[in-house]
Amino acid sequence: MNAPLYQDRLFIGGAWVNPHGRDIVEVRSPADGTLLGRAVLGDAIDADRAVAAARQAFTSWSQSSIAERLDVLARMRAAFETLAPALEDHLMREIGLTRMVAQGQSMMCRAHFDSMAEILARYPFAQKMPGGFEIVREPIGVVVAITSWNAPVNQMLCKAVPAIAAGCTVIVKPSEHAPLCGGLLAEAMAQADLPPGLFNLVNGRGADCGQRLAAHPDVDMISITGSVAGGAAVAAAAAPTIKRVHQELGGKGANILLPEADFAAVVPRSVVACMMVAGQVCAAPTRLIVPADRFEDVAALAVAAAQGLVVGPPDDPATSFGPLMNAAQFDRVQGLIRQAIDGGQPLLTGGLGRPDNLPTGYYARPTIFGPVAPDAAIATQEVFGPVLCILTYRNVDEAVEIANATDFGLAAYVQSADPASARAVAARVRAGYVSINFPPWTAAAPFGGYRRSGNGRQYGVWGLEEFLETKTIIAS
Repeated sequence: MNAPLYQDRLFIGGAWVNPHGRDIVEVRSPADGTLLGRAVLGDAIDADRAVAAARQAFTSWSQSSIAERLDVLARMRAAFETLAPALEDHLMREIGLTRMVAQGQSMMCRAHFDSMAEILARYPFAQKMPGGFEIVREPIGVVVAITSWNAPVNQMLCKAVPAIAAGCTVIVKPSEHAPLCGGLLAEAMAQADLPPGLFNLVNGRGADCGQRLAAHPDVDMISITGSVAGGAAVAAAAAPTIKRVHQELGGKGANILLPEADFAAVVPRSVVACMMVAGQVCAAPTRLIVPADRFEDVAALAVAAAQGLVVGPPDDPATSFGPLMNAAQFDRVQGLIRQAIDGGQPLLTGGLGRPDNLPTGYYARPTIFGPVAPDAAIATQEVFGPVLCILTYRNVDEAVEIANATDFGLAAYVQSADPASARAVAARVRAGYVSINFPPWTAAAPFGGYRRSGNGRQYGVWGLEEFLETKTIIAS
């Protein structure tokens, strides 16, 4: 049993400092309620201190050479590597991730470092253009990265790494629901011997610390991953100072199975993709859209796949997915399942309550409804739980219409044995990231959404350019 952590300081200006804030949160395991630790949350005054440190550091860091930035990224990566096993262990305990998923998130973190170093080494920050003028790309300034709890370390680094590569300085504000992972990452960054104020981490609540960071006149950009409500609140706070706001928010991923798809192969993969991390993934394919005349076949395959999933403790190698994050998340998922049942949506497997062998912890049953009405709440609202909706279509036009019948537009999926058909459908789906036949993830491909799923892109060269301003220099 690991001893509880007490994170009583904030990482500001290259040093661990005592916070002005006095609010303390307890962090408990979502699997069994064990006390994992406590964290002191910073307040608006702590936010001001972090901004001052980042602003002071920006003066010199914005003028750093590419070689200096590459050296810093290499030191950050090496320091991350030393703490990766501890971070993975803590992701299992604090978030409820399985070992495989925690290791996958570490892999993504390494990929952000490696991809950005490759891009930075060859990126054209200054270009002579036809017509006799020059385009110069410069760092935007002080960046605040606000992250959610479901993939905390990956989210912090997928923002901080390109921002630092661009010549910006960074303040990370993790979710107050997962404050301990951020502290462990800050320990790694402290070991990297970074320029003071380049990377700062302030735990705090959105209503005070987050609000102050978003509104602060010396902050030039906010990058937030979170809920639609959280993104809207940040944008409203940032509006008076006209700062750039990048948002990666919710999703309601459509997964279209075209008639020529290999149903026996793709339906089980679709169920697993939907329910990984207990469905707490904004890009999860939560709406399985299938030909009406194949519904019975799809339902049988999906139910068998869901019933084959093992829900259990995150540290058990046999576990497919662990618990939901906390009581509020558990209650929300249960409420949406209850609403669907009461509304007459056909329940195929799972349903209310915990699995029979798990009387405690925030565990939810793998749940499938179908065929679901396209306008049902379970098919339009982001559940963020292990819940799959099966919807049916009569022709491809209707499939695309159903896929686009959402306020979200983050990720979508198409399954087909015909590449031309799949690409034709992908071109019509209103989402920022469309995956055909579940290809491997790559850090080089941009990720972001349409509509209420946010704006801007993360990863690759597009992620770097989010943190740059474009200057035109023209002379007679």
